[in-house]
This record gives sequence, C-alpha cells and structure tokens, in this order.
Amino acid sequence: MTRKPVNVSCLVAALAAAMWMNFGDYEPLKLNSVLAKPAAQAIPQLASAYKAPENIEFRTANVISEGVRLHAELFSLKSNAGKKLPTVIQAHGWGGTASGFRWDSVKLAEAGYLVINFDYRGWGESDSRLILTGKAPQWKDAAEMREARKFTAEVQEVRGVVDPLDMTMDWFNVVHWAMAEPMVDVNRVGLRGSSYSGGHVFYVAARDSRIKAIVSQVGSFDSRPKAVSVAGEADAQVKAAYEEATKRARGEIGYPPPFKREIGNLIGAPVRDHLLRYAPVEDAAKMTNCAALFIDAEKEELFDNKDHAHLAYTRMPGKDKKYVLVPGITHYGIYTTERERAIKLAIEWFDQYLKK
Repeated sequence: MTRKPVNVSCLVAALAAAMWMNFGDYEPLKLNSVLAKPAAQAIPQLASAYKAPENIEFRTANVISEGVRLHAELFSLKSNAGKKLPTVIQAHGWGGTASGFRWDSVKLAEAGYLVINFDYRGWGESDSRLILTGKAPQWKDAAEMREARKFTAEVQEVRGVVDPLDMTMDWFNVVHWAMAEPMVDVNRVGLRGSSYSGGHVFYVAARDSRIKAIVSQVGSFDSRPKAVSVAGEADAQVKAAYEEATKRARGEIGYPPPFKREIGNLIGAPVRDHLLRYAPVEDAAKMTNCAALFIDAEKEELFDNKDHAHLAYTRMPGKDKKYVLVPGITHYGIYTTERERAIKLAIEWFDQYLKK
C-alpha cells in the first residue's frame, strides 16, 4: 500500500508526540490541514445540491469541535429573518447524516424555530480527526518545535467510527457555537436526538443548564454490556473491549475500518472501550432544569425500552417529562409510517417549553 504525504498546518503539538501505528489496509487520503473534504460514501445528498422550500432560509456553517470542522445546516422561515428565535439543535444517529433530518428541520422551521442540524466528526460533510501514520519530524531542539507551523506528514482520517465520547463533545461545541449565533434566543434552546443521538441529548442536557427542553426518539441510553442468557457473555464483551483498547494504546491496531457494519446492519464501527463508559441513563438525577419528551417504538428491536428511555424517564425527577410509546412500530417506523406523528409530538413539546 502506498501512503500519501499530507500538508498539515497547526497540528504540531498533537502530531509531534505521535508514534508510528499500523492501520492495516487503510489508504490515507490527501488532506489540507483540518479542513479536509469529506468521504463521499457518507453523504446521501450534499448541502450544495439541496433545494429548500421557497419559504425557508437555508444556509450552512462551520463549527469547530476540538480542532475539527463540523458541517452544520440552519433552517428558518424567511419571514423570520433578523429575529431572535427559539432554537432546536439536531443530529443524526448511528450511521446517519444531517441530510436525513432536513424534512424534520423544515417542519420545525415552519413552526417558528431556528433549526441547526449537524454532522458528527468523521460523518457526512464534516471533517475528521487526523492521526499520524508516519514518523514525526525530528526537531533540532525544543525551540524549533515550538516555532514550527507546517510540515509534511502521512496521516489517516478517522471516518465512519461510532464514538459516544467524541459525539457528545461535538454536541457541546455546537451548543457553544449556537450561543453566539445572532438569531438564537439563548434562553430558549432545545435539543432533539434520534436513536443513538436520543441518548446524547439527555447526556448533554444533564450537563448544560442552558438547555431548556429535549426530545429523544427511539433513544439508546446505555452502551454497556448487559447480563445476557449466555453465562459470562457480558464479561467477555468487557474483556474484549479492554484488550482492543490496550492494543490501540500500544500502536498495534488503529481505529476500526470506516463505515463497517459490526452490529447488525448499523453502519459504523464502534470504539468499544468508549461504549463501556457511556450510559446517559445514569444521568437522570441531574435532569432537574430541563423538560424531556421520550418517544419509543412499541416493537423496538435494537434494545429493550425498559433499560433505555423508559428507565431514564422513570428515574428523572420532577413533572416536566413525558413518555410516549408509539404502538405497532419497530425502531425504523419512527422515520417512515410515524414520522409525521413524531415531528408533531416534538413541535408540541418544544412549543410548551420554548415558547413561554
């Protein structure tokens, strides 16, 4: 495999300390600093090709999350130009992209909201973390290293990987970015997440008092292995995750292959040891100043509702919460037959808590 050199700017501190790592059959891409072009296979429809309805103002923006550019999309009614608006921030679930929420965004915008969609790092039209795959420059001394600003190196994009710690940090940074956006009413900000992001919005709201309301639909709230019918299987999963983390820390393996299907038909390979540390359901007691709507599918096939949204709902204190079980549908029914109902429920919830 031929590795290609990349011109990297302003990444010296992180890259100079990196070591040679074996990334198997990965083919490094030619990138320009952190503003890399996204991998095409992760984008159902580019923002540049999207045609918003005539009454909708649509634009894109860049959000910087830990040095990585995130792609964001903003929707609002043209008739609301220049106004401070209640704001809803959304992101996709495991294996999705922001483009999948454009229909929902239009509905929310038509209801009077400014809507901000975004792609996680390494997904959709967002850039990726870069990892050094070749040898770092040999500096003559510490002074030369401090003064250096540009060098050529071999790097690897980290794309199509599911990492809840990175994803939730992206949420925090999009919220920070939104607080300085002229049309955002900073006292009326809500979050909406679906599937894997359904847990993320709960995790973020429990730690950021600026969030006034959330909607979590078919949300996953616990990535830790559970006790299963086969004795010792959960322990085996933990052991395997730690062994994988040890190999990664020692440079024996890299990140999982991008967009790999490891769990059923879900696109995106997980960083397993990070999943072990991610359980938003444990944050329920912190949800004291935020209203939460939980929407579940009666025939959920990816996890057991009683261990996820329903458990978070029952543990959450106060009365500003609601649990809705949509009858007769599986996980993906919320995006098809019941999509109209789901967005109607979300708008009603946000209207109640963001339009006071």
